[in-house]
Amino acid sequence: MELSQRISRISVSSTLAVVQKAAKLKASGIKVVDFGAGEPDFPTPDSIKKAAVEALNQNFTKYTPTGGIPELKQAVIGRHAKDFGSTYAVEECLVTVGGKQAIFEAVAATINHGDEVILPVPYWVSFLDIVNYAGGRPVMLETREEDGFAVKAEEVEKLVTPKTKLIIVNSPNNPTGAVIPPEEMEKLLAVAERHNILLMSDECYCQFLYDGRKPFSLGHSSNRENLLIVGSLSKTYAMTGWRVGFALGNRDLLRSMLKLQSHSTSNPTSFAQKAAVEALNGPQDSVQTMLAEYQRRRNRIVEGLRAIPGIKCNMPEGAFYVYPNIGAYLKKDGITDAEKLVEKLLEEAHVALVPGPAFGTQDHLRISYATSQEQIDEGLRRMAKFFGAL
Repeated sequence: MELSQRISRISVSSTLAVVQKAAKLKASGIKVVDFGAGEPDFPTPDSIKKAAVEALNQNFTKYTPTGGIPELKQAVIGRHAKDFGSTYAVEECLVTVGGKQAIFEAVAATINHGDEVILPVPYWVSFLDIVNYAGGRPVMLETREEDGFAVKAEEVEKLVTPKTKLIIVNSPNNPTGAVIPPEEMEKLLAVAERHNILLMSDECYCQFLYDGRKPFSLGHSSNRENLLIVGSLSKTYAMTGWRVGFALGNRDLLRSMLKLQSHSTSNPTSFAQKAAVEALNGPQDSVQTMLAEYQRRRNRIVEGLRAIPGIKCNMPEGAFYVYPNIGAYLKKDGITDAEKLVEKLLEEAHVALVPGPAFGTQDHLRISYATSQEQIDEGLRRMAKFFGAL
């Protein structure tokens, strides 16, 4: 049987591959320090779990409207309005099975074969594969490590051509933790307006900013033609497995995305939607608790990485990842590239993380610090020993 060309254009998620390898070692009894998956180690708050249980007890287990129950759409809109001053209507909100589905549907609904999509590097792994699957042509905006991987609107605009249909930005960024300042985000939207293209802003980590930085969204803008906001409850409320995301934007675009959703997953899980209502409308103290802990962990892991000779590491401004440069260790001891280094690190030191080429750079590793302080300290000890022996 011959497979389709579009499926051959994409690869298995590098993050998933690392998780699977680490799981295999764990199953054999090996204690692995896992910095691979970007998943909060915090439990889902009790009030959210109770809302799901109550929904189950009330037999809220049937199909719902494909694009989400009205109560949840109102909760998404209300939370976003409180946090960012936005004014979206119910018809401008779509609930999806995780934020990734919103991104996939948006790209599928806007990109024709050969259309160009501007993508800052480093990028989240799925952005590239989703664009490739849709037949789009990724146009890479190379950012500079010495500038903190900053995304500049003027540099983006230089890449715009008559074939450009979409700009994708993710702030705070996975994998670097870099944050695009509000004034630069406004300039990016202005670029999209000038050229009548779509700016998709992925706000998955929007609540996790450090050192006094305030959460920001372009959603306060009245622009519906050139802006699509996508978000998720996964990280903000430690609800990764619940699979609830959303999109806010132009109602015609959302109707097209809904059309695709109706022929793929149908509605998000019924009782997960009820839990999401509680997450958005209920107490928000768990978010600040996680943020404070992530900042402590960030400080510790950056300090530890910088103490290893040859490793350079920017201080992340948001999210819960560090993206150290390990270029000094490539070509040593038979290590030809970052992938080989990651394999060797997992096999010999039993530390799992993701190689930089998955995100578009050759000399980096992505480390998630959404894990315990004890795991971070043990992982740093193992890495220091590993790199010291190279």
